[in-house]
Amino acid sequence: MTDQMNVEGLSIAPGVMETIISVAASDVDGVASLGSFATSGIRSMLANKPSTSGIETKMDEGGKLHVAVHVEVYYGYVLPELAAQLRAAIAESLATQAGVEVSAVDVYIDGLQFKA
Repeated sequence: MTDQMNVEGLSIAPGVMETIISVAASDVDGVASLGSFATSGIRSMLANKPSTSGIETKMDEGGKLHVAVHVEVYYGYVLPELAAQLRAAIAESLATQAGVEVSAVDVYIDGLQFKA
């Protein structure tokens, strides 16, 4: 998202949406990381905040938010169920915390990780 978003007279900075999405996604059981593990894991440890790499947002013609997230997941989870949980968690968090309606959440599973 490149521009400020205005929701009911409130301006929301570009990084705010990505942070809400990142926190919601990381709370879903089975999600190992957003974006590439090599970059997102190291970045979040050094920056002491959630990684927003692997998140794309844009407004559609109807004024709703379209979200795309790239994740790596832990081996052993049912991928369609995990993707459905991610979609629901992200849409609910954006609606609750920012008052933003979501038109779609596209989930891209870019890799598998094994728990240590």
